[in-house]
Amino acid sequence: MFKDSDLEQMKELGIKLTQVETQLENFKAGFPFLKIIAPANLDNRGVLHLNEVEMPHFISIFEKACLSKRIIKFVPASGAATRMFKDLFSFSQQYAGNYDSLNKDFPEVEMFLGNLEKFAFYDDLVKCMSTDGLDLKKCLHNHDYVTVIDYVLNNKGLGYANLPKALIKFHAYSNFSRTALEEHLVEGIHYVKNQNNEVFIHFTISPEHKPLFLEKLKEVQSFYEKKFNVSLKVSFSEQKAATDTIAATEDNEPFRDANGKLVFRPGGHGALIENLNDCDADIIFIKNIDNVVPDHLKEKTNEFKKACAGLLLLFQNRIFDYLYKLDLDPGDFLINEIETFIETELFREIPERYKVLPKQEKVAILKQRLNRPIRVCGMVKNQGEPGGGPFWVERNNYAYLQILESSQINHDDPEQEDLFRQSSFFNPVDLVCSVKDYKKNKFDLRAYTDPQTGFISLKSKDGKTLKAQELPGLWNGAMSNWLTLFVEVPLLTFNPVKTVNDLLRPEHQTE
Repeated sequence: MFKDSDLEQMKELGIKLTQVETQLENFKAGFPFLKIIAPANLDNRGVLHLNEVEMPHFISIFEKACLSKRIIKFVPASGAATRMFKDLFSFSQQYAGNYDSLNKDFPEVEMFLGNLEKFAFYDDLVKCMSTDGLDLKKCLHNHDYVTVIDYVLNNKGLGYANLPKALIKFHAYSNFSRTALEEHLVEGIHYVKNQNNEVFIHFTISPEHKPLFLEKLKEVQSFYEKKFNVSLKVSFSEQKAATDTIAATEDNEPFRDANGKLVFRPGGHGALIENLNDCDADIIFIKNIDNVVPDHLKEKTNEFKKACAGLLLLFQNRIFDYLYKLDLDPGDFLINEIETFIETELFREIPERYKVLPKQEKVAILKQRLNRPIRVCGMVKNQGEPGGGPFWVERNNYAYLQILESSQINHDDPEQEDLFRQSSFFNPVDLVCSVKDYKKNKFDLRAYTDPQTGFISLKSKDGKTLKAQELPGLWNGAMSNWLTLFVEVPLLTFNPVKTVNDLLRPEHQTE
């Protein structure tokens, strides 16, 4: 099936032949659906609630840990802003100059244009149009909307169509404005700062955007360091070529371009488990680039980030203590206590065969159940946003907690579809992770993924249809075999910006 030139191409990318063969088999067989047992919620203790009494305690645990632990904020930021402006693109291509049809045919664009002054990038837009002798308000008055949007999207103006979402101005303050990247720097300063006033933040980026990130960081870093008396330790990484997946024809054969070369495509955000695995930290916070708020809403968000981290550390301490004791000669009472803890507080079933095993084998199974990465995932009440949620799922007659995406569900099964729609919580991608074991060794996070999860979609190249394959998602399949705790967090902690008009929501407008 493969030529010598194909093998050389794989070698250059760092992709093994066995990976490609497995991926081609996945195209043929598809990925099995996960079976939902029930949505995770407060009633079945799949989702925990932190009350007002517990919150200060958990926050205190985390703040003390900051003095001795290495903590990093990890921000997936490789996404381009193209989708954020999709309505503006459509308008530019389809608008025929009929002002009266604007409300009917392009309501989102009418909202955008009618509220331009509320966007953080408004002053920049005025300035760049003025440089070319254009008056923004006159253009709006004369219904010259195409020109205005052209200056928003293209390089003669703001060039937002070609920027990563991280470098779009999100929030306007009284005499300055901030990009999404800057808001993450400021947010991280409030809960990642260590005893040396160092703040470690890591962004995953696309290689074509790296110069822009470095330029922006050079522009703003010293300002924020002086303002908050910190040292910002900002690092970047790119999705590794070795995580790309082969494209296939509709007949599940390797897809080749016009020159006969194999076509590989990015493996989706699940590939970032490699980047996460490279981070040297005791505690890692994960949050998407577009989920940030202005300063007046940060305090509540930061409180829940700290509380979730405190809960993580509380469980981590108990787990580490049990693992140390299991290394010794534990008695039956301790073994029973650990069994109860695993099943009732970590929500991980112990196999039925375990009961009849000799003590030594029981200890080995308990250690295997406990000694793995841990994550606490914030969950918000479901408001109809697209995306995954928390569920009890079954795999090999074994029930566990998992974040599921819609693509992992068999929607043709009425029972599964009904259970999926019953979910009362949504995953806002707000995680705190422990990635070292009780002996302070880093886990190899790649060993805790579920390779049987993934997603296949249809794309096109050179006018031909191809099949594309994404790796297990970062916060579902790629973390499938972690210890998982779901915690209810308030809706105000979840404010994603999927379209530019989301910036008009009250949560993104400054006081």
